[in-house]
Amino acid sequence: MRRLAARGAAGDAGEAAAPAADRTDCARGRGRSPWRLIDLCAIWDSGVVLPAADWKGPSSGVAGRRLNKAEVLSSVQKAQFQRLEAARLRGPGSRERGPVLRMAGQQPPPGVLAALLLCLLSLGGAIEIPMDLSQPPTITKQSVKDHIVDPRDNILIECEAKGNPAPSFHWTRNSRFFNIAKDPRVSMRRRSGTLVIDFRSGGRPEEYEGEYQCFARNKFGTALSNRIRLQVSKSPLWPKENLDPVVVQEGAPLTLQCNPPPGLPSPVIFWMSSSMEPITQDKRVSQGHNGDLYFSSVMLPDMQTDYSCNARFHFTHTIQQKNAFTLKVLTNHPYNDSSLRNHPDMYSARGVAERTPSFMYPQGTASSQMVLRGMDLLLECIASGVPTPDIAWYKKGGDLPSDKAKFENFNKALRITNVSEEDSGEYFCLASNKMGSIRHTISVRVKAAPYWLDEPKNLILAPGEDGRLVCRASGNPKPTVQWMVNGEPLQSAPPNPNREVAGDTIIFRDTQISSRAVYQCNTSNEHGYLLANAFVSVLDVPPRMLSPRNQLIRVILYNRTRLDCPFFGSPIPTLRWFKNGQGSNLDGGNYHVYENGSLEIKMTRKEDQGIYTCVATNILGKAENQVHLEVKDPTRIYRMPEDQVAKRGTTVQLECRVKHDPSLKLTVSWLKDDEPLYVGNRMKKEDESLTIFGVAERDQGSYTCIASTELDQDLAKAYLTVLADQATPTNRLAALPKGRPDRPRDLELTDLAERSVRLTWIPGDDNNSPITDYVVQFEEDQFQPGVWHDHSKFPGSVNSAILHLSPYVNYQFRVIAVNEVGSSHPSLPSERYRTSGAPPESNPADVKGEGTRKNNMEITWTPMNATSAFGPNLRYIVKWRRRETREAWSNVTVWGSRHVVGQTPVYVPYEIRVQAENDFGKGPEPDTVIGYSGEDYPRAAPTDVKIRVLNSTAVSLQWNRVYSDTVQGQLREYRAYYWRESSLLKNLWVSQKRQQASFPGDRLRGVVSRLFPYSNYKLEMVVVNGRGDGPRSETKEFATPEGVPSAPRRFRVRQPNLEMIHLEWDHPEHPNGILTGYTLKYVAFNGTKVGKQIVENFSPNQTKFTMQRADPVSRYRFTLSARTQVGSGEAATEESPAPPNEAYTNNQADIATQGWFIGLMCAIALLVLILLIVCFIKRSRGGKYPVREKKDVPLGPEDPKEEDGSFDYSDEDNKPLQGSQTSLDGTIKQQESDDSLVDYGEGGEGQFNEDGSFIGQYTVKKDKEETEGNESSEATSPVNAIYSLA
Repeated sequence: MRRLAARGAAGDAGEAAAPAADRTDCARGRGRSPWRLIDLCAIWDSGVVLPAADWKGPSSGVAGRRLNKAEVLSSVQKAQFQRLEAARLRGPGSRERGPVLRMAGQQPPPGVLAALLLCLLSLGGAIEIPMDLSQPPTITKQSVKDHIVDPRDNILIECEAKGNPAPSFHWTRNSRFFNIAKDPRVSMRRRSGTLVIDFRSGGRPEEYEGEYQCFARNKFGTALSNRIRLQVSKSPLWPKENLDPVVVQEGAPLTLQCNPPPGLPSPVIFWMSSSMEPITQDKRVSQGHNGDLYFSSVMLPDMQTDYSCNARFHFTHTIQQKNAFTLKVLTNHPYNDSSLRNHPDMYSARGVAERTPSFMYPQGTASSQMVLRGMDLLLECIASGVPTPDIAWYKKGGDLPSDKAKFENFNKALRITNVSEEDSGEYFCLASNKMGSIRHTISVRVKAAPYWLDEPKNLILAPGEDGRLVCRASGNPKPTVQWMVNGEPLQSAPPNPNREVAGDTIIFRDTQISSRAVYQCNTSNEHGYLLANAFVSVLDVPPRMLSPRNQLIRVILYNRTRLDCPFFGSPIPTLRWFKNGQGSNLDGGNYHVYENGSLEIKMTRKEDQGIYTCVATNILGKAENQVHLEVKDPTRIYRMPEDQVAKRGTTVQLECRVKHDPSLKLTVSWLKDDEPLYVGNRMKKEDESLTIFGVAERDQGSYTCIASTELDQDLAKAYLTVLADQATPTNRLAALPKGRPDRPRDLELTDLAERSVRLTWIPGDDNNSPITDYVVQFEEDQFQPGVWHDHSKFPGSVNSAILHLSPYVNYQFRVIAVNEVGSSHPSLPSERYRTSGAPPESNPADVKGEGTRKNNMEITWTPMNATSAFGPNLRYIVKWRRRETREAWSNVTVWGSRHVVGQTPVYVPYEIRVQAENDFGKGPEPDTVIGYSGEDYPRAAPTDVKIRVLNSTAVSLQWNRVYSDTVQGQLREYRAYYWRESSLLKNLWVSQKRQQASFPGDRLRGVVSRLFPYSNYKLEMVVVNGRGDGPRSETKEFATPEGVPSAPRRFRVRQPNLEMIHLEWDHPEHPNGILTGYTLKYVAFNGTKVGKQIVENFSPNQTKFTMQRADPVSRYRFTLSARTQVGSGEAATEESPAPPNEAYTNNQADIATQGWFIGLMCAIALLVLILLIVCFIKRSRGGKYPVREKKDVPLGPEDPKEEDGSFDYSDEDNKPLQGSQTSLDGTIKQQESDDSLVDYGEGGEGQFNEDGSFIGQYTVKKDKEETEGNESSEATSPVNAIYSLA
């Protein structure tokens, strides 16, 4: 059996009875650490985890009971821990404390130690003055020293301070008074010193660059902010340059320089191809810290793409791309994939000579680098060579700091984070391959801007007391210290006989009320400065308590806790703790009192439960407070789930029995494979076990039982192994198909009781698939006769079960069997069984009160079903009353599921209760639900609507909220109606359809997007509640600036011949501004080969273009876009048609010069002459034959055959022959005709017409099939052509 368990006491300081007014520094300094469950305000090494039952000491058995949560808990379970963590150790504001886990043999992360140190300092920190007492100003918020702003936004320079009386503010700019009143763009926020510089009406942000300092002043002194250096972000364009192809020999090193434009802040550099595909980087090809792209050795595949340096600027969110480099790699070996892939040495396969390493960056054998303390040190070595060298890093005279050092860029860079003076020294990188090695030495010097050793703190003294301010800092070079008082140099301040300056310390003796002031300590060197404010306040205040009285703290046994007692007084009171109102002061042993008054109990025992009293005393009086401490038993799993091995189809039970404090609510949950377990139909979760019926292969895995209360939890884990069925000898039964089970039969009811009955059945055949579940269903004949409902589910191994029933239901049961194939048909119903009645034990659910009109309220609920009615004549007692007036309840009895209350005021809250009742009695007292009467339309519109244009398609809105009494309902949203009034382009029709934008909730600003650029818009605002829209605000007008146009319409490409291509297009549907022209880009391509792209620019009125083809074989891809002053818009893309077959083209071009073609033309001319002679002879005989009247109708396939067998002909000798056409090779091709004389020829014998004329001499015998199948061969015979037409 695997026995794993862990416990985290989430409540070693319990939960508070009431929240405190303020948090101490400890509460503010605490952080949430993902490293286990560590409370940062608890001492690191004093946490105790409750051991097993045989525990004999604080550390005995801990290892056997602790489960590594990082190994077990999923993200969902960690969320449960976070919920527990919300009830953890806090300052005086909220009084629950969390688990403290001590990790044996493991050091906490540095961030945890830092937060822990901050917490320890806060426990011993100075006491703050309550805000209701007079005090000098204190800066509470300010902008960073180097303040970089976005030029597109308004400038905000923060400065906030507290004090009593509230301080006033003024600013200096570049050490001179900054007169805010003289600059209309500059304003100061109300009750704050924050500057707002507004550029909505124009102006250049660069004009306001400089060094700013804020002064907060009241009658007790002046506090200063840091000197804030304001700079405007810059993203300059890349200088235009034409880059020639880079020619390099294969195997040689190469550096592609980026040289990005100097931005503020510096841009992020990355390399891509011109088609925006990322450049794959590896040990051979990588980007340096300076942005250059380094090739340790160039290989032929490197020329398959181009290389473009990209700069991404943070504030403007823009990416600028440099013109791409094109590589031309000279090689002595043709490219061969197989040689690279199969050869053991790629370089020798390519014919590349191997070279020893040499450094590409930095140059030479030695260099130096300076870094500031606390920053990151980045050392870089990039080497060339064949094969590609490996880089290794070393520190002379010592090892690399393993906790801070990490390797980057394929080991070419060494980064050391949070540099300290110990990191100075000599580092060297070693570049090596099989040809040799070289090294480069980097001398690192660590300097330091000033950092605090002892920062001055506020000094609170009583009249006549002594004190001191200490300002101690270090740095490299050593910083100088300058003292100021109320913003002025101390040397120019009025003399004070009670004050003495001794270097970095000011000593006060026998202070008086007049000594109140704010002192500034400025320490600086060439790398930076620190400025700290510390006030001296002289007060006479008796002790007072700052936290709520009589707090209740609950804590788990054997855990450490802390009782807080925040206080204030001047002179600073002494604080003492007592237990149960008697005994001596608590300090020492199991107790420790911190300077801020907190009492720590290192290990809480049952005898520590009781009432703790803290007493603060000074010469002016005393104050006390009480804290009630309750010690709870821990939650412990005393019977844990065991590892099990089960066969498929069997039943498994995992036990999890828990002991816990009965006053705490216990929750037991399960995980499977560290994820929350879904308890399906085959599983049953009970308080002390988890049962799995019909175990399947998917059930195999680890199962974790989690027993938790609001204060602590315990874990236990087991593993379930599922064995597959053993192989059986192959026989006839093994091949039988599986099917659904047969229906159960012979249902019988026994053990009849008032609220239960036993149902027994005989299982049907499982049809070669074991039955996994039985589903019991019931039907009742009162509320829903004939409708079957699921009652319960049982494992397939049972055929008898106790069914728990509801009162006053006439039950009838049936059973359905389930296997892996499906469900059986339901069994035949059992006999009926009626239970006796009883009063309802529940009330209807989903009770609501909502108005359907402005003067009513409809109360609705979900009616109770047959199993919850418990008796006949079910009805509902509905009660309601106004919530504010607390008037008497109105009530009515209802048999349905709704009741409408009339004549109600508009949208007022009502208390509603709905109670079930039947003939046996009433149900329990119902819960009170809050409903609201009907809403009316809002009476007011948003005011002071302001519109600011963001870009060509979006504007931002700002408005003042309406008063709540004018909403007359629930505020659903603010809604903006807007429509496009006109376009700024003349004679352009626009749709004025109204559109809307919704802003849900009580908001004061929003953004309207998807507008048309270069248009005039109108906008109105309304308030919307559940009834509808309120009145409309004043109509606002605004215009959107120009944008980029849509794609040109109907872009067409025609190719009339092989020499030119015609392009035509129409103007864009949405110009979105004044068109400045069109840009056409086209490129020739032939298969995978692509030519150079050509760009043409046209005037805005041009919509046609004809280009001359460079060759008749390639196709062209055209991309056309329209332009405005903003830029190019969406592009339309078309391709030229595919050229005709080349052989066909050559024949067409050369056929007229061939000799055989000239001879053929002469033969055709002779045949035409013979044809004319024959036609003349026929005409002379025309009187003997019937001729149709319509002589001009040409002979064709559509002409019907004459009954007498005669045919028609043309009597115009100058007309072309009907029924024939000239083919490409000049031959005469006969059109298909069903009325040809050849169809009438029979065996060479002549035929006679009705008049006895012999016409056989003019016919030619030919099979019809042959004529249709090979008409080209017939057409080449001039005799056939003549006789066909004759």
